[in-house]
Amino acid sequence: MARMLPLADANQAAGEPPPFERIGIVGLGLIGGSVALACRRRWPGALVIGVDANGPLEAASARYAIDVGADDLGMLREADLVVLAAPVRANIAVLEQLAEFVPGEAVVTDVGSTKRTTVDAARRLPSRLTFIGGHPLAGATHTGISSASADLFERRPWFLTPQEGATSQLGRLSAWVEGLGGVPRIVDAAAHDELVAFVSHLPQVVSSALMLVVGDAVGTEGLRHGGQGLIDTTRLAASAGSVWTDVCGSNADRLGQALDRLIAELQRTRSSLGQEDAIAQLFGKAAAWRRDLEARTDEP
Repeated sequence: MARMLPLADANQAAGEPPPFERIGIVGLGLIGGSVALACRRRWPGALVIGVDANGPLEAASARYAIDVGADDLGMLREADLVVLAAPVRANIAVLEQLAEFVPGEAVVTDVGSTKRTTVDAARRLPSRLTFIGGHPLAGATHTGISSASADLFERRPWFLTPQEGATSQLGRLSAWVEGLGGVPRIVDAAAHDELVAFVSHLPQVVSSALMLVVGDAVGTEGLRHGGQGLIDTTRLAASAGSVWTDVCGSNADRLGQALDRLIAELQRTRSSLGQEDAIAQLFGKAAAWRRDLEARTDEP
């Protein structure tokens, strides 16, 4: 049974109508919660519907992130936009049931870090449900609605992977992304997964593996002597494994290729430790790429 949650102040309504009047969000963690908060701030007159377990629903209610919510997909019946914000495999499971609970026309998107498996699953949706895959390149060290922020997507790229025939709704969804502060980028699902394997998934796995190696080697006492460099380098190791098991599994081929390239570079470095020129070249090229990375903060 649906539970009614506090309604935001409708007097804050924005000047123009929202691209979507009724937005259903399945999963109210860091990303889903941030989507809800950003929607409420940008379009206070729109209805934001939350679907999750009671704990996240209550937390979202306390932050006035949603208008109504329940722990079942029946709440999505009137939604004209459905945002799947659970882990990848959970999103796919929802896709398999969605047509039963959303009888009318709607746009369906997701925020998952991999796209190919989700896009493939969405091909089985009826034509009245238009699926356009999505992935905002935004995040935080800690997960959960308590870490959510309406500013999370400001000036951050937001990949969209439209299927054939979704062109008519792509502009509408792009406008919605821009309203949340994101910068829409249209990309093929396969190209997306290859890119994020290097710029997102590899750094996460490397950070976690590095923390594991160092921790196992020096123990708790030794870690007390770790400096800021170790803290900065392993920041991502604090990420929740429950999210990354799905990511690694659904992008195993592309991530495996990225790891192979890193392993080869580490092996070359291991063989070159006594060669001054080789080590200088490694640090020089890496520093140059780092400057390029830092420059990206000026342009999303």
